[in-house]
Amino acid sequence: MVIETGHDDFGAVFEQLPEPMLVLDPNADRIVDANPAAARLLGYDRETLRVMAASALHPGQVPALIVFTQGALAKGHWWSQALIPRHADGKSLRLEYAASPLSDGRLLLTLSDLDARRRRVIDGQADQHMRAGIAEWQRMERIFRDIERENQLILRAAGEGIYGVNADGITTFINPAAERMLGWLATDLVGKDMHATVHHTRPDGAHYPHHDCPIYAAFRDGAVHQVDSEVFWRKDGTAFPVEYTSTPIRDRGQLLGAVIVFRDISQRREAEERLRSALAEVDSLRERLELENAYLKEEIRFESHHQGIIGRSLAIEATLRQIDLVAGTDATVLVTGESGTGKELIARAIHEASRRRERPLIRVNCAAVPRELFESEFFGHSKGAFTGALRDRVGRFELADGGTLFLDEVGEIPLDLQGKLLRVLQERSFERVGEERTRAVDIRLVAATNRDLKEEVRRGRFREDLYFRLNVFPLAASPLRERPEDIALIAQHFLKGAARRLNIPEPRLTEGDARRLARYSWPGNVRELENVIERAAILAVGGRLRFDLPETEPPLRLATPPAVLPTDRPPTETDRRARDRAEIAAALALTGGRVFGPNGAAALLGLRPTTLASRMKAHRLEKR
Repeated sequence: MVIETGHDDFGAVFEQLPEPMLVLDPNADRIVDANPAAARLLGYDRETLRVMAASALHPGQVPALIVFTQGALAKGHWWSQALIPRHADGKSLRLEYAASPLSDGRLLLTLSDLDARRRRVIDGQADQHMRAGIAEWQRMERIFRDIERENQLILRAAGEGIYGVNADGITTFINPAAERMLGWLATDLVGKDMHATVHHTRPDGAHYPHHDCPIYAAFRDGAVHQVDSEVFWRKDGTAFPVEYTSTPIRDRGQLLGAVIVFRDISQRREAEERLRSALAEVDSLRERLELENAYLKEEIRFESHHQGIIGRSLAIEATLRQIDLVAGTDATVLVTGESGTGKELIARAIHEASRRRERPLIRVNCAAVPRELFESEFFGHSKGAFTGALRDRVGRFELADGGTLFLDEVGEIPLDLQGKLLRVLQERSFERVGEERTRAVDIRLVAATNRDLKEEVRRGRFREDLYFRLNVFPLAASPLRERPEDIALIAQHFLKGAARRLNIPEPRLTEGDARRLARYSWPGNVRELENVIERAAILAVGGRLRFDLPETEPPLRLATPPAVLPTDRPPTETDRRARDRAEIAAALALTGGRVFGPNGAAALLGLRPTTLASRMKAHRLEKR
């Protein structure tokens, strides 16, 4: 439908219509005109609207505006609830737009206030409900009038409290149920001002004036009044919550008084309060379970390709013994080691071997937490605690309750925030940000760092008291270069995983591949080894791995070369120990028994001198 118009005077109808209307030129992005109803709705005067761009009235909604106007021009009529105009005072309006094109390519827009429409629907429903209620209580009025006139026995047998008042508010009758609930006898109340006796004070203790009483209003306005948020007062001065209905009594059209039916809803209120508390607890538990579930899903997605610690070296054996020793306790563990040495894997092994394994292991990368969100991330926050806190949030400490909290890169926590962490670790309790309630927490703490925390303490970058709190049971993760005998086993494990992920036949790791990998120093440790293996699997040709490694020195010529291992089985412990002993013996022979120094056996083998000394003792080798 196209509306004919040839000029900008849209006539008296446009001016006088109660519906807000705009005329829009979509090609010029301009509001041509607005009727007075539209100006009132949008809060602008008409002259301002007439020079305003349509996009300025809908900031940030240019695509939606284009779609809407093009749809109206194409279809002949179009409507949308997606456009949200900005009121003159800055607030957003919820409107429904209906557009019809004019003959000159402009659009006539009719604006409908969605909030006003919703209020009209609610008012209509309320009116319908009230009409139904009035009809029902008019029926009850006739029943009670018949009871009063013809059958007092039924009135006395009613379980609800019932009493009547005349047009002056004086009590005319009261049934036994009302006597029991109020503690008054009928003789004490009949002929008395009922409001002044049992309805004189509001639930909050404020005075309740007669003229505000809905009971008395029934015989003044002739309407039924239902109330469920007030109290009646007993003879002993105590109050109880009531639900009552005051129905006017008429005789030949004249209002004579009202009959009041009430019941004690104390038990219902208590049940509702218990239900609210239970629902709040359910919501809290649901939120916690949802967060735990989301966290566990995140952990499952996290690339962790092995379930255990792989290796047969003395260093790995020592680490496993320490894990077994400390896992059965709740002692705090500080795992140290270079980046990529598997500190998180050690933390998981401790958790899985502990009594807390049925509860989650919650990991926090302290280096990734922004300073301003540290408290919220660790301890949670309540709704409205700060800008952007749109709902309550459970922190990592609360998520780890009953389980293990793993603080990775703990050395990265800013110094001014370390005191807050120390207090929670000491007191085992905390408060959410913006909340005064103290929450107790039962956690087992495992921390990890690739920094030398002693040196950090000496330099004043780490609190000494926090260091002692964390360093209850220190556990060092050995770098890969100190346990070359584990490299082939770890590489084989990564190779299987890479072949499965890449959906390729598993390439063969030859003895030559293993020796080449063992000669490299692996500054990135296990993480670098994993990347190299996956890259080699991608580049493999005909099942032959192609390693992208820096050139290394040729292998050490040993006096007693280790036996060549069969390629169809992994090396046994005897094989490994024999090769290890032979390499150490050869290095000692080449260096004249020297262990330390740049020309010593330790440097030749790429080991720490203390590590070499430990292995010499294990193999019963002497310097000579």
